[in-house]
Amino acid sequence: MAAILQGVGKLAATAGFVGVAANSCLFNVDAGCRGVIFDRFRGVLQEVKHEGTHFLIPFVQTPHIYDVKTNPKMIRTATGSNDLQTVNVSLRILYRPEPAKLPQIYSELGLDYDERVLPSITNEVLKAVIARYNAEELITKRYTVTDAITKLLIERADQFGIILDDVALTHLTFSNEFTSAVEQKQIAQQKAEMARYRVEEAEQRKLAAVIRAEGDAEAALLVSNAMQKSGEGLIEMRKLEAAEEISTNLSRNQRVTYLPSGQNSPGILLNLQS
Repeated sequence: MAAILQGVGKLAATAGFVGVAANSCLFNVDAGCRGVIFDRFRGVLQEVKHEGTHFLIPFVQTPHIYDVKTNPKMIRTATGSNDLQTVNVSLRILYRPEPAKLPQIYSELGLDYDERVLPSITNEVLKAVIARYNAEELITKRYTVTDAITKLLIERADQFGIILDDVALTHLTFSNEFTSAVEQKQIAQQKAEMARYRVEEAEQRKLAAVIRAEGDAEAALLVSNAMQKSGEGLIEMRKLEAAEEISTNLSRNQRVTYLPSGQNSPGILLNLQS
């Protein structure tokens, strides 16, 4: 019985050892990832392992897994414009490693390749591109600035085996002093526009008054000439015209009633309140 138990123990131990050895000979590469193997004798193997289960030599080979899906990264920096203004820039990058170059990336940069490369080349590109434009152009030509940054940054990242799927200039501000100066300039321009508007308004009023006075003088001259020719007849005609206009307006008013005159009393107009 003891011999049987001893045999079973040896068998279990052997099976366990075989299981551990078999498990150490396998490694998995998940979806959206790639594997690179470091061999103690041959160095980094050039074959890139795709998704699935793969064999390796225990204690000799070590797998390293890279995420090859697109990942976002936000980089912020401060640089100077062409007119020596301090510009605060935020750049969003969507990046991924080029699978075929993973052995080179591991050999030269390691697993944290993005932290080693992207901040450095992004700052370099931003400083080079922003320095071409002054503060006003950075605002009015934002699309052109972003396009220039994107092209140059893609070229630099490609040298390190990194693919950039998208580059976006998400934030661009200037120093507090410059922002305050711009605001003061805008306020001064608005005040100047208001002052110019008021001057133009006064000129128009003055012109209107002159025209009105000239019209009144011409009208008075015409009346004076007419009176010299017609005497009191013009005045009587104007009285009749005014009386006709007044009576027409009163006749259209429903709240005014006309009572015919009696034998010794003139006709009157009554305003009946509703």
